[in-house]
Amino acid sequence: MPQYHQLGQIPHKRHTQFRKPDGTLYSEQLFSTEGFSSHYSLLYHCHPPTEIIKVDEPYSAAPRIAEEKMLKHRSFQGFNIKPVPDFLASRKAVLVNSDCQIVLAAPQQSMQDYFYKNADADELIFVHEGSGILHTQYGQLPFSYGDYLVIPRGTIYQVAFSDANNRLFIVESFSPIRFPKRYLSQYGQLMEHAPFCERDIRQPQHLQTIDEAGDFLIRIKKKGMMYPIHYAHHPFDVVGWDGCEYPFAFSIHDFEPITGRVHQPPPVHQTFEGSNFVVCSFCPRLFDYHPQAIPAPYNHSNIDSDELLYYVDGDFMSRKHVTRGMITLHPGGIPHGPHPGAVEKSIGAKETKELAVMVDTFHPLQITEEALAIEDKQYVMSWSE
Repeated sequence: MPQYHQLGQIPHKRHTQFRKPDGTLYSEQLFSTEGFSSHYSLLYHCHPPTEIIKVDEPYSAAPRIAEEKMLKHRSFQGFNIKPVPDFLASRKAVLVNSDCQIVLAAPQQSMQDYFYKNADADELIFVHEGSGILHTQYGQLPFSYGDYLVIPRGTIYQVAFSDANNRLFIVESFSPIRFPKRYLSQYGQLMEHAPFCERDIRQPQHLQTIDEAGDFLIRIKKKGMMYPIHYAHHPFDVVGWDGCEYPFAFSIHDFEPITGRVHQPPPVHQTFEGSNFVVCSFCPRLFDYHPQAIPAPYNHSNIDSDELLYYVDGDFMSRKHVTRGMITLHPGGIPHGPHPGAVEKSIGAKETKELAVMVDTFHPLQITEEALAIEDKQYVMSWSE
């Protein structure tokens, strides 16, 4: 859980009168993704955040499922997703289940004519290429290569990119995205054995209050549909807020790998978790230091989870023909492991420069039409080379 944070002006006590210079009241809003049962923030608007002036026809934003069931190792060339100017149009769901959706995107333009709210899912956006600023009601979050942007469901935001060259790996989670429980004290502080700490978390800054009337379009995704709703005032009319529910950034480059004398299992790389899935960061690190250690991972049986690995940069000792943006999917039910020759080749190696994001899901992933269009169909036979 992020630490308590405050920006702008807020009243001394919550749920009390907080007046503008002209004597009228600011409009208080409680923001939480789990009702009144978990952490929250209180935002103070110049105008009520409820003033709808027009509603356009909704349209489908649901992924198109191509395969609901399968048992085969798969690989997808993520950078074959074509760049698209619009941010929302660029997002292509490739692997999905009832807990999360894996999305690839290559947007070329900043969001200017509308705002976006995902009312279904928390979003974890990994920035593979590109930089810019995430603008929200809570303030600004500058981002660049290697950043995770964690955006709670219901957050209204706009993304301003520095240029047209952007590649994003996105996890949409239908449950809150959290830090692993084993790294948290009973009070929510990241403990000493965690591979990162609160100093690594970047909170929103530079709150800008935009008190403007007009026609402001917010595209809201709910249950696979996109609802274009127009509001009478700018959604970033917040003069102040405080609490523990807000978007934040964490760089994969600030993850401190946990190593040992022999090969460490994937949970040491865990960075986030949701309901029925985990997210891990594989970062440059020293290899195992037992004199007879085998750095390459051992063969292991995926019985209760699908393993998805998104390759970011560097060399991967366990895989052949790895490309940037490549996704491998090893489904639950059959074992997998290093490619032929990788084990012997790894012996004696001192370190790895690999960088990757892994998502393990405990319910099977379904494959979309967008995924089939970028699949390497020969991958399943790559262990026989």
